[in-house]
Amino acid sequence: MVRNPLQQLRDLQQAVWLDSIRRSYLQPDGYLPGLIAAGEVQGLTSNPSIFEKALGDDHSYDEQLSQLHGEDPRDALWSIMKADVRHACELFLPLYDDSDGQHGQVSIELDPASAFDTDKSVSEGMTLFTDLDRPNLMIKVPGTEPGLAAVPRLLAEGVNVNITLLFSVARYEAVIAAYFEGLRQRAEAGGDLRRLSSVASFFVSRVDSKVDALLGSGHPLLGTAAIANARVAYESLQRAFDGPRWAELAEQGARVQRPLWASTSTKDPSYRDVLYVEQLAGPDTVDTMPEATLDAVRDHGVIADRLSGSGEEDRRALQRLADEGVDLDQVTKELETEGVEKFVASFEAATETVRQHIT
Repeated sequence: MVRNPLQQLRDLQQAVWLDSIRRSYLQPDGYLPGLIAAGEVQGLTSNPSIFEKALGDDHSYDEQLSQLHGEDPRDALWSIMKADVRHACELFLPLYDDSDGQHGQVSIELDPASAFDTDKSVSEGMTLFTDLDRPNLMIKVPGTEPGLAAVPRLLAEGVNVNITLLFSVARYEAVIAAYFEGLRQRAEAGGDLRRLSSVASFFVSRVDSKVDALLGSGHPLLGTAAIANARVAYESLQRAFDGPRWAELAEQGARVQRPLWASTSTKDPSYRDVLYVEQLAGPDTVDTMPEATLDAVRDHGVIADRLSGSGEEDRRALQRLADEGVDLDQVTKELETEGVEKFVASFEAATETVRQHIT
């Protein structure tokens, strides 16, 4: 039987996660169970922006919205998000169990207002993980410096963590260090490492959007920054998880913290619509895709390992950009700031959408 490109990615040991959720997708004959049954997705990510879109046109929410009439809109939004994410976790539980916890994770995002408050991130993350009470739940923590400080503390308590909004290789390497520290703390406290799970969400297309604007129309280096940046980060993964420190943790059952390629739909219509998926295919990774990208990959993706052994050329690509005056450190700092602002705006927009339905 011929395997389609989405299934071929899993053969490469890259998990495909759906970057979308809505209540109608979760029904027994819905979109998500179909993707799982076909072996085309192995996890899911969510965020308030996704919920805002779903609430705008999915009538599956009508009954719960009527029950929430008169409630605080922010609390009501959390009730809606928790219900959907809990249901998605349950749909993925058989895959989670069959893979011994390697696959089947579902991510929910902390309130982005906590992005610069370490203690609040830890408290809210632990509360959310306890409330939803599903072993395959992941808490999304922004990879700001305060968010980064929350990661070892959450992991030490057995909370699965998705560190998001990563744009720079240096910040990604700090995330790996935070993961190691969380594992160490949990192991020293006698905790079980075997199903503790973490991914590091490294954003892709936004880097090209920012750098391409700096380079200007027609420049020969257009569309080269994001892929090279992500591939150099992948080299950091290979180094970090191939040493004695990792070997000791692996012996205790720890799993590799996979980079999750986020924002892999192309923003520039002149680029191939599966460009980032194809160029970042490779082992020990995750790619999260919205519906349109999933459909495009299934239809015409060409899958091969394009990560392993690519680092030297990609470092040269980044150097060529630096020679052209592109300060990638500054670009990624700006993207992190803008990313947090977008997350906050999305949460407020989703809250306002709920408000309109329940007042």
